[in-house]
Amino acid sequence: VFKSSFLPSDLSFWPIQLFISMIQAVRCHEFACVEQEAKSDDQSHSKKRRKFRPRKDTQKVKEILALDTIPHPTLGGGGHDDYSVLIKTCFAGIQYPDFLQAQGLYQVKPKLPYIPGMDVTGYVIQVGQKVPASVLKVGDRVLATMLREGGTGGMAEVVKAPATLVYRIPEGVPLEACANIGRNYFAAYHSLKTIGNVGPSSLVLVDGASGGVGMATIELCKAMGAKVIAGVSTEEKMKYPQQVHADVVLTYGRSKESYKRFKKEAQQACKRLGHADGVDLVVDMVQGDLFEAALASVTRPLGTICLVGFTAGQRPIRPGIILIKELNVVGSLWGRWAMQNPKEHRTNVNEMLSFLASGAIQPRVNRIFESNEYYKAFELFESNQGRGNTVVRFSTEDQTVQSRL
Repeated sequence: VFKSSFLPSDLSFWPIQLFISMIQAVRCHEFACVEQEAKSDDQSHSKKRRKFRPRKDTQKVKEILALDTIPHPTLGGGGHDDYSVLIKTCFAGIQYPDFLQAQGLYQVKPKLPYIPGMDVTGYVIQVGQKVPASVLKVGDRVLATMLREGGTGGMAEVVKAPATLVYRIPEGVPLEACANIGRNYFAAYHSLKTIGNVGPSSLVLVDGASGGVGMATIELCKAMGAKVIAGVSTEEKMKYPQQVHADVVLTYGRSKESYKRFKKEAQQACKRLGHADGVDLVVDMVQGDLFEAALASVTRPLGTICLVGFTAGQRPIRPGIILIKELNVVGSLWGRWAMQNPKEHRTNVNEMLSFLASGAIQPRVNRIFESNEYYKAFELFESNQGRGNTVVRFSTEDQTVQSRL
């Protein structure tokens, strides 16, 4: 079994799959909340979309996940392999979408069993034959987003990723701090720049602002010169957006009365910040009743509400509200856009990395779990304690090796 602390001190031994054939990986063997419906006889040979139904025996995430031994990924098969790299994983990020996916409640349901995790940081240990050294080379400290695997595959000791989705991490930036950049910062920047066209004169409202995407949105807004109103559900959560320098932090609670109070306070904040007509962009992680009770009224005419998630549940959006308020309502899924616009996406990533190198954004890790306690990262979200950035450590950076590169 591959030892998670192992990193060869002599680079001549790489690629490591020459002498190690198995690795460890976290795998999800069934969904916690749904199960696939049995196919009828007339469907058994069809390629129709899989149908799922709620489970009668809802499982805890710890019961559906396992640390398994699987074959070591390899390169050399031609095709995609020629343009891919192998990465020795140091840290894998876990966020709310990973938890939802394990429950079977996310929009993408991978074929079981699957390896959770979209974001990985570590070292390049092998490059495909057609990957230029100017792009990536053995020993590079990198971030990879596992988009080609549908946002899964990251929680393994070694991963394979296309070079187009692998990025060098600036020197001096800890690998663990970058292990959720894809889930958090890529999603936030897509909403702010690609959809919202945010600039120095913009005012942005972010709800769900104590979570990973919410805090990333605030940081990026400030790096872009925009002002931010942050909304959280409770007073206890106010400290998180305050830590990343939101201009105003408000609570919206969980009742109709608290939503009305939040709307009034947000409108007053808009006036104080020089935007009497309302915010230019709402980055909405909550949806539910908050959308109609407050968000629509806080957005200026022809402003945009960017839907990123729905932690308060999904509610119908009445067309009449959108018409009367003159709103643009846009769904934000950066992954599809990135795959279809790779050059523009890499430009966005390079801009974020420049923010990172300059200190304009400072991704942080709030909790680190060892690989044999991977399930605790998921349990945080199961108990609604998933604040900030959570990562699982598969190995540590080896400074001896780094000095030889």
